[in-house]
Amino acid sequence: MTWELLLWLLALLALLALGVQLLRFLRADGDLTLLWAEWQGRRPEWELTDMVVWVTGASSGIGEELAYQLSKLGVSLVLSARREPELERVKRKCLENGSLKEKDILVLPLDLTDRSSHEAATKTVLQEFGKIDILVNNGGRSQRSLCAETNLDVYKELIEINYLGTVSLTKCVLPHMIERKQGKIVTVNSLMGIISVPLSSGYCASKHALQGFFNALRAELHAYPGIVISNICPGPVQSNIGKNAFTEEITKVLTNVGDESYKMATSRCARLMLITMANDLKEVWISDHPYLLFTYFWQYMPTWAWWITGKLGKKRIENFKNG
Repeated sequence: MTWELLLWLLALLALLALGVQLLRFLRADGDLTLLWAEWQGRRPEWELTDMVVWVTGASSGIGEELAYQLSKLGVSLVLSARREPELERVKRKCLENGSLKEKDILVLPLDLTDRSSHEAATKTVLQEFGKIDILVNNGGRSQRSLCAETNLDVYKELIEINYLGTVSLTKCVLPHMIERKQGKIVTVNSLMGIISVPLSSGYCASKHALQGFFNALRAELHAYPGIVISNICPGPVQSNIGKNAFTEEITKVLTNVGDESYKMATSRCARLMLITMANDLKEVWISDHPYLLFTYFWQYMPTWAWWITGKLGKKRIENFKNG
């Protein structure tokens, strides 16, 4: 074999590999590192068994679905949100569909804005199960309103719920994990923690704040390699986040959520979250196209991303004004 033929073969293999990656990307519903972990990585059924998992925002949406999938893995569950009746409903379904017993699930009502209660809630979990292996920071609210029309109280509430409440609970659980030198802190952020879109200025700000906080915390914990910080950034998912979104006033509800059939199934999002936990991934993007592709534009081609944002953002605002 001549050197020239060898070079041609190597070039052909390189093009073939590039083509395979491109095909994978076109079919992707998550970043390529996450999908590789799903294909070749550790399975949640092997890695998460016998762990104590505390899920906030567990009464609906992603948190509810995550609880159902966790209940089939043999974990001990702590379910938290403000609405205790809804938490009890989720608990009953976990017991019906999973392998858990009554003693394996603790319903623990929690208001993220009531930061003075977080220390006591943490002690309750430790008294019940003796440890906290995984904290899933999933609780939060979204926003649908124009900045110029939005009361400042809405921004305050978004920061209180999405950012300060999550930071407060994390700080209560962190000393326990540092003492054990192990644990996982999994935060359900958003693609809007990386990019920004119109009508969600306060929501985007709160999610960007979470991204900065947990990236800095991960760096501070370099002496504790057993403590894993994972930022999970979903795109549009079929959940109740739109129905519960803030508008321009605290007391005003969103009357028209719009069609959500195009969004990713909650079950798929929760499964990819379990893959993230099992493989200790630091940051993952979970979304179908074109939102996943758009996030790559924001990451690597910001000038193009701003141009696209301007075009699509104008249409988004027009649709919103038209109801």
